[in-house]
Amino acid sequence: MDRKIISAAAFIGMLTIILGAFGAHALKKVLDTEQLITFETGVRYQMYHVFFLIFIGMLTDMPQKTKKRIYFLTLSGILLFSGSIYLLATNSLTSFDFKIIGFVTPIGGLLLILAWGTLFLSYFNKKS
Repeated sequence: MDRKIISAAAFIGMLTIILGAFGAHALKKVLDTEQLITFETGVRYQMYHVFFLIFIGMLTDMPQKTKKRIYFLTLSGILLFSGSIYLLATNSLTSFDFKIIGFVTPIGGLLLILAWGTLFLSYFNKKS
């Protein structure tokens, strides 16, 4: 599982850099300042969670079942939170109105909170 987590983190990290560069260069010409800031928020939170996944993958004293739960919560959270932010920030560039999927952003945020909460509870409840 550790190899899978760190590999996923590396891939998502690479994707984050690509999206950040895309936002800074290509989207800068077609989005207003507020939309760019929104897009950058998605990139920032995605990168935070890349580091989180690398950290989880490197832990040696956490049960694999807990790591797996954190991994799936984090991946789902990134997809829903950052993914929906990207779509909402670039909404003006498409004919589809992504505002109808805006409700998934807080769900993604909740999944990320649950991933961090799982880490917290794993160590808070750990017997020394």
